[in-house]
Amino acid sequence: MAIEINGSASQGTPRPGQCLRTFLREEGNLGVKKGCDGGDCGACTVHVDGTPVHSCIYPAVRAEGKAVTTIEGLSKDGELHPVQEQFLEAQGFQCGFCTAGMMMTAVTFDDEQRANLPRNLKGNLCRCTGYRSIADAVCGHAGGHSGDHQHDAGADVSGAQSVAAVPATPGQLGDNVPAPAGQAVVTGTARYALDVPAEQLPGLLHMKLLRSPHPHARIVSIDKAPALAVPGVVAVFTHEDAPQLLFSSAQHENYTDDPDDTRVLDNVVRFIGQRVAAVVAESVGAAEAGARALTVQYEPLEPVFTPQEAILPGAPAIHGEKDGVFSRISRPLQNVVAEVHAELGSVADGFAAADFIHEHTYKTQRVQHVAMETHASIAWLDEDGRLMIRSSTQVPFLVKRTLSRVFNLPPESIRVVAGRVGGGFGGKQEVLTEDLVALAALALRKPVQLEFTRTEQFTATTTRHPFTIHLKAGASRDGSLTALQLNVLTNTGAYGNHAPGVMFHGCGESLAVYKCVNKKVDAHAVYTNTCPAGAFRGYGLSQMIFAIESAIDELAIGIGMDPLEFRLKNMVRPGDHMLSTTPEPEEDVHYGSYGLDQCVSLVRDALDRGKERYRAAGLDDLGPDWVVGEGSALSMIDTVPPRGHFAHTRVSLEANGRFAVDVGTAEFGNGTTTVHAQLAATALATTASKVTVRQSDTDLLEHDTGAFGSAGTVVAGKATLGAALELATRIQTVAASLTGAALTDCRLVDGAVECGDRTVPLTEIVDAARLQGVRLATDGNWGGTPRSVAFNVHGFRVAVNTGTGELRILQSVQAADAGVVVNPRQCRGQIEGGIAQALGAVLYEEVKVDDAGRVTTDILRQYHIPSFADVPRSEVYFATTNDSTGPLGAKSMSESPFNPVAPALANAIRNATGIRFGELPIARDKIYLALRDRTTAPV
Repeated sequence: MAIEINGSASQGTPRPGQCLRTFLREEGNLGVKKGCDGGDCGACTVHVDGTPVHSCIYPAVRAEGKAVTTIEGLSKDGELHPVQEQFLEAQGFQCGFCTAGMMMTAVTFDDEQRANLPRNLKGNLCRCTGYRSIADAVCGHAGGHSGDHQHDAGADVSGAQSVAAVPATPGQLGDNVPAPAGQAVVTGTARYALDVPAEQLPGLLHMKLLRSPHPHARIVSIDKAPALAVPGVVAVFTHEDAPQLLFSSAQHENYTDDPDDTRVLDNVVRFIGQRVAAVVAESVGAAEAGARALTVQYEPLEPVFTPQEAILPGAPAIHGEKDGVFSRISRPLQNVVAEVHAELGSVADGFAAADFIHEHTYKTQRVQHVAMETHASIAWLDEDGRLMIRSSTQVPFLVKRTLSRVFNLPPESIRVVAGRVGGGFGGKQEVLTEDLVALAALALRKPVQLEFTRTEQFTATTTRHPFTIHLKAGASRDGSLTALQLNVLTNTGAYGNHAPGVMFHGCGESLAVYKCVNKKVDAHAVYTNTCPAGAFRGYGLSQMIFAIESAIDELAIGIGMDPLEFRLKNMVRPGDHMLSTTPEPEEDVHYGSYGLDQCVSLVRDALDRGKERYRAAGLDDLGPDWVVGEGSALSMIDTVPPRGHFAHTRVSLEANGRFAVDVGTAEFGNGTTTVHAQLAATALATTASKVTVRQSDTDLLEHDTGAFGSAGTVVAGKATLGAALELATRIQTVAASLTGAALTDCRLVDGAVECGDRTVPLTEIVDAARLQGVRLATDGNWGGTPRSVAFNVHGFRVAVNTGTGELRILQSVQAADAGVVVNPRQCRGQIEGGIAQALGAVLYEEVKVDDAGRVTTDILRQYHIPSFADVPRSEVYFATTNDSTGPLGAKSMSESPFNPVAPALANAIRNATGIRFGELPIARDKIYLALRDRTTAPV
């Protein structure tokens, strides 16, 4: 009995034990996604006889004789389902990986279910959007237009969105241009890393990994024979088969920024979950069976699990055998991968002048990125023997460079392509799968695929760096910050990928945003035998800002001053040097524009309006068990990473009169595709709908550092703008030669050039240029310098139940200085997504590691990311600024919305309860216990 899929009988028969998700994908329905394989995320939702099910836990055999509908079958006769139309109109997605499942759930809702989305969408998770746009889509409300109103989930608290004052020409700068991939996302035809039809990769093999059960051990021997005896197993790769070159899985423009402490496969394992061997087989099941069959003899070595213990004399040297790793790093302490020591002025003098001193140790936890698409890659050799890599990566060009270096291959013999990427947040700024599939494909001359499970994501990729920050700060009664001293210890885990950069960056703008002549920092990044840390949204700033902004509130309280007034007095202003760890400001960082003061005012005014609305609605009295408080925090971030971030872009006029833009940056919900189209359209006097963006393919262009560090708009976008402006001039020049008009009299308009009283269609320009030998394609390059600064301010009003510890967010407000906002709806979505992700990190997300070094939160059911019901609807405001360094006045806004959320919420809780929570997450049980003990001391 066949399974009917989208109205047609399936051609295959489910294997014993096969889930419906894998069966549907094997039948070509690639819109069905894998996010968890545990029924927790909803990305795989399909209909069985009209009922939505999570196909990853639904046995395929149960669907025999039933009608299954996937996202590919939702539209009929070429017409989108109304819910698909609504998701397009409201842009209810960012990376889009969860969108198909979200829609398959939502299309079954009646009015009563739509009225209770917190309950009825609880089985579908999104990591990108913050759910506001999803709610608008499900309920048929087109969101995101400038001047619209947003409503707080807890009450009727609204706030109009303030946008930068630029003329919004349709399809150009300032317009809410829809995402170019929107149609593909809502129909399930957007192609992510593994969405390759089977016929395109005949003979595809699958890889699974054997991982270490020990936190620290030397591999004595590996017996491959039992694995090779498993039917379907083709090969086994161990450290004896892999290159021995040391490299870093972290990817930066300057690869020397990160320590070379990693091998493709090592004979020493340094955390539970480290890869030991790779098994390649004809099926995933056979590869898993082969990995289980391997026999490994280990020599256990002494582990160390905390940075406090790891730096002690006599602690086990985690990378002690790699003498060359630290040749450029001074190591007075054991297991220190990087350190910084700096003092500006004299903190001793600053504390002597202080009327109030706050001193406390703040701690931030491991947080997982939880991109809905797990790490995955496919490698194969093309007909010319080139190594082809298709990967879920933020940095395709840097992956290519790393593979060339590790495998000693000419760069031109490698091509890396990133499809649409299902979320990143810094976690895919690594080489974690590509080297292994390359190793196998080069050896076997066959295509090989590796896809991580959700458990592997938690146990074997990277997390946010845990920080321990001992802070001491002083202020005088007049409101001046007199001294700021920090001792910082970061836990980089078993490998040093990103450890130096996260530490240095964390100690940068977090300190530089405040004027204080006396600053001192001592910071160490330390190895431990735990899962590696890496790049994570904010790149060290969120951890440091939590401590500093908490301390700023304590200082203000200590001297009897309003915390926002204290910030206004001490925050940097144009003309002030931005100083953190060096006595001179970074030469290439400038105030390209300044909107921090506006952001503070926008948040303060919004909170005041919210308070009045609550009072007018009679909602300010929650009862005797509830206390209410407000809190705010600010943050600053450099708009581009230091030491170079390069982009190469090509813009061309095609024969049909449309434009094409080739860029290297990957799209993973960051919205850079839309930005490139809008910037090019603005420069070329057309609309974004007439611009085709091709991206994330190392064969397209010379080089692109990658989509990280919030550089998509301000680096790659600037390269696109430069190329488009040059092309506009070239088109006008051809038009002038064709018409005899002066160049100054030739003006680009949509689809043509006006030369005096003659209008020349672009198709004629193409023909004329061909005859003249003029190339209507121009290249743009940008190196990421000079740099500007962007600002974010967040404010909360909260209520806390003093008997139970329950926390309610009554109002959430963020103001952002993003310069000229290229796409207000899209930028607002980035901010809302950052707020939602940060709320998870503040309130409950934590990668827990037990006393043996094992990650215990290794599935989504144990690791709580925000669901629909967890996220309040935030008010979002933009400062009105025009940046002198960014393209057409734009600034970055991807990472930074995350950064001020944690301290703002902690400050609001402090204001309500009188209790300072200095360790994240601030879970409800911690609030309850602190309230029970009723202490005003930091906890």
